[in-house]
Amino acid sequence: MDLFNHQLRLHADPSRVVVRPFHIAWGGHGGAPSRTERLVGEVLEMSPAEARTQLEVVLKDFEARHWQTRRVFMTRYDQIEDMLGLDGSEIGDEKRQLIGAYFCHEYSYAAAALMNPSAVPHFDQSGMPPGSLRVLMSMRAVGEGHISSVAFREGIITDGNQMKLAPEPPFATATDAVGSGEDEMPIGPVTVYRHRDSTLSGTVIFPITQAQSKGLEDLRIVQFVHDDGSLEWIGTYTAYNGSVIQSELMRTRDFRAFDLVPMTGRAARNKGMALFPRKVNGQYMMIGRQDGENLFLLKSDTLTDWDDGEKILEPTYPWELVQIGNCGPPIELDEGWLLLTHGVGAMRKYSIGAVLLDKDDPSKVLGRTTQPILAAKDQDREGYVPNVVYSCGALRHGDTIFMPYGIADSSVGFAFVKIREMLEAMGK
Repeated sequence: MDLFNHQLRLHADPSRVVVRPFHIAWGGHGGAPSRTERLVGEVLEMSPAEARTQLEVVLKDFEARHWQTRRVFMTRYDQIEDMLGLDGSEIGDEKRQLIGAYFCHEYSYAAAALMNPSAVPHFDQSGMPPGSLRVLMSMRAVGEGHISSVAFREGIITDGNQMKLAPEPPFATATDAVGSGEDEMPIGPVTVYRHRDSTLSGTVIFPITQAQSKGLEDLRIVQFVHDDGSLEWIGTYTAYNGSVIQSELMRTRDFRAFDLVPMTGRAARNKGMALFPRKVNGQYMMIGRQDGENLFLLKSDTLTDWDDGEKILEPTYPWELVQIGNCGPPIELDEGWLLLTHGVGAMRKYSIGAVLLDKDDPSKVLGRTTQPILAAKDQDREGYVPNVVYSCGALRHGDTIFMPYGIADSSVGFAFVKIREMLEAMGK
C-alpha cells in the first residue's frame, strides 16, 4: 500500500504557556486567617507606591508573554473578591491587579507531549481553491502533572498530499466558563468560551469540572449532520479525575462556545468511544471498546445515554492480538463505513489498520486489512511511550484519507492514504 508520510512533525513545546489560576489553601488553623486572607492582607497593607513597584516587576516579567495580562489579573482578582467578600470599590486598580497576580501562575500546557490528534473539515471553507480543503485538528496536549487538555490547530490540505498549517499566534489563551468560580470546580455540564480575540489555533480547553480535574483525553471529533441538515461538531473524550474515567461530549456549532457534557449509561464508563457522523436507521451510533479488548457497535436514541452494544470485531491478526480499538469516527464512503482501528501486538507495539462496515447495517463487517496501514517503526518508535502510533480521527478528501496520528505519545505526524488501495488491501 502506497502511504505518503508527510515530513512535518509537531512536537511538545514548553514555550507555549497560558495563565491559570493558582490555588492556595483556603482554611486557616485555630481561627487564624487563611493563607488566602493573609496574602490579600499583605497587599492591602502596601503603600500605593510599593504596590505599583511590585506590579511593575510582575508585568516586566510576564506582560509580553500573555494576551491582555492586566485584564487576566483583574479577572482573577474578581474571583478572589467574591471568595473573601471584599469591597473592591476602595481598592485601587494596581493593588487589585497585584492581588490577581499572586493567585495566577504560568502553565506550559504542552511541555510533556503533544499527541493523539483528530481531524475534521474546518467550519470556514471560504476562499479555498479547487482541490484544497481547510481542516481543523484537535490534539491532546500534556503538561505539568501529566494533566491533559485540548489544543487546536488549523491548516490546509490539497489533493496533491500537500499541507500547510496556520501559524500559531504568539499568545495562547484558555477558554473561560463565564460565571463559574474556578476555585470550586462544577460537577455537571458546563459551557466554556473561546476568548473573543483569540484564534482557534491559540485556544486551549482545560479541565474545569470535578470529573475532568486530571485531564481531558483523546478527543475524537466529527462533523455531525443532523436530520434537518444542520452541522454540529461533536467530540467524544475521556474525562479523568485521577482515579475514575468517564466518557463525555464536546459540542459546538461555531467553535466560540463549547458544551462539555457528561454521558450516562454503562458504555459511558469506558473510554475510546467514536460517534458516527450521522444517524443510521434513525439511531445515533458509536464504536466503543466495552471490554478493553474487542470493538462493539453501540446504538442510542439520544446523544448522551449509551448502554452495552453488540460485539462486531475481535483481534484476529498477529499485529493486533493483544487488543483492538478505534482510531476515530467512521468515515462514510460509497462502499460502506471506513473505520480506522489500532491494534496492539507483541512488545506492546501499536499499528493502525482499517475495517469496512456495511452502510445500512454497520454490525456487518465487509472487510478488514490483514496487514497494518501504518506501524511504529524507525523515527516513529521513540518517545514517552515507545512503539505507539495512534489516531483519534481522520477525514476523507477526494479519493484520499488524511490521517494525523500520534507518535510514541509524544508528537504528531501526518499521513495520506489512497482509499482504493486501502479497500484493495482488505480481506473478507
